[in-house]
Amino acid sequence: MPRIKKLFQLKYFSSLFEIMRKTSRKLPYLRLKFSHGIPAPTQFKFLKNSSFTDEVSNQTLVFHLEGALLKAYSLFPYFMLVAFEAGGLFRALILLLLYPLVWLLGHELGLKVMVFVSFVGIKKEKFRAGTAILPKFFLEDVGVVGFDMVMKYKTKVAVTSMPRIMVECFLGDYLGIHVVIGKELKEFHGYFLGLMEENMDPATMCINNIGLGCFRNSRYQKIFSRCKEIYLVTEAEKKKWPVLPRKKSLKPLIFHDGRLAFRPTPLNTLSMFIWLPFGFLLHITRIMVFMSLPFKVSGPLLAFSGMINTVSNSNVESSGEGKKRGMLYVCNHRTLLDPIYLTLVMMKSVSAVTYSVSRFSEVISPIKTVRLTRDRKTDEETMKKMLSEGDLVVCPEGTTCREPYLLRFSPLFAEITDDIVPVAIKLQVSLFYGSTASGQKCLDSAFHLTNPNPTCLIMILNKLPGWQTYNAGGKSKFEVANYVQGQIATALGFECTNLTRKDKYAILAGNDGIL
Repeated sequence: MPRIKKLFQLKYFSSLFEIMRKTSRKLPYLRLKFSHGIPAPTQFKFLKNSSFTDEVSNQTLVFHLEGALLKAYSLFPYFMLVAFEAGGLFRALILLLLYPLVWLLGHELGLKVMVFVSFVGIKKEKFRAGTAILPKFFLEDVGVVGFDMVMKYKTKVAVTSMPRIMVECFLGDYLGIHVVIGKELKEFHGYFLGLMEENMDPATMCINNIGLGCFRNSRYQKIFSRCKEIYLVTEAEKKKWPVLPRKKSLKPLIFHDGRLAFRPTPLNTLSMFIWLPFGFLLHITRIMVFMSLPFKVSGPLLAFSGMINTVSNSNVESSGEGKKRGMLYVCNHRTLLDPIYLTLVMMKSVSAVTYSVSRFSEVISPIKTVRLTRDRKTDEETMKKMLSEGDLVVCPEGTTCREPYLLRFSPLFAEITDDIVPVAIKLQVSLFYGSTASGQKCLDSAFHLTNPNPTCLIMILNKLPGWQTYNAGGKSKFEVANYVQGQIATALGFECTNLTRKDKYAILAGNDGIL
């Protein structure tokens, strides 16, 4: 008799869900009720977003991250990010080649394959993809409708199929969700084994919660078995959701690391691997043009190779008053090649100072580059000496920032000279970022020059008026630094911050950034 009843229930659910599939395109949200801990829907109906009123805001919401919040259904891009950034190019290639198998195996087995390939052999202590890389891509995949629904509940519990280490930082820092139920990764002597512990027990959840997930998945019977109600959203409706505006997240995304500048879907990743041989040859060619040809010749050739450099207000200021000292160009910092881009648009050689640059980058640089010591007096003497020899470029942020923010400007440059020209730089890349906080800095220029068409906009602003300088104008060095920062931020449409180089490296690399 129990066996007959079980078969009857399976037949009932099969018929019910077949009806729901046919109506799912018309019903963006479906409401299901559970009784006695066993899925037994008694009614389902159309549910508008406005139905979420204050009367439920004090209840607990248990929602599935991939089903209720993220627009994309496939988890492959997130594991590709882990494989490429934490494991390297060869591991990423293996994961890409195994993608057909992952697709054929289905969600559960395919997920285990992706976890194993992405994590096996990775040292737990050095794994920072979950804090420094993945949050950017998660934020770009959050649907604003799902976000609004989740945020209306006072208490929120996130359930994920991915390893918890991949999502807990994103959920906690940017969405304010600190209760995350996910699988833990097994480890041996500090290294991940690529296996997940089966510790997702729905019995540990409180009863009478509200459940929120995606209609397409069949895993919600286990996840939401103790919820009194469940709301399902269809895949078709999720695709219509606008992406969450950055300003709506609880914390702005200012810093992120990693080399990949695109979302590594299977097709995009395949395109990257096809491009890499050509990109490597293009990178070598661009370096040779940089080093061997004069700027008036190398500029057009580099533009022909895809490096798009544009300049605004390119009238180059002179020192004036018969001074032999050079002009100090103060730039925001987007990439290691910022001084070279400025040299190309001005058609004259300038020197540059930097806080951290690899020996390899110094050797291949077509302009003179001097490393600062972070000792105030020593660095001041070095910059004055270089200014006496010609024009100098300095990036007072001290490190690169990829997002539309400016870090706090170090005021040292304000004391060196009154001949200051602010320069605003905006950079766009399509494949790789040419900067890193925790990776190999010697490869920064290589990754940047491997991009098919890196685009750089140089805006040379007006020279600082005398009344706004340190020596002639009587302004404090901090006032001058803040004024220059504000001028560059206004030109770019960026936002000024008080964050520093140390803040960036503490967040992304867990150190102070000193090599």
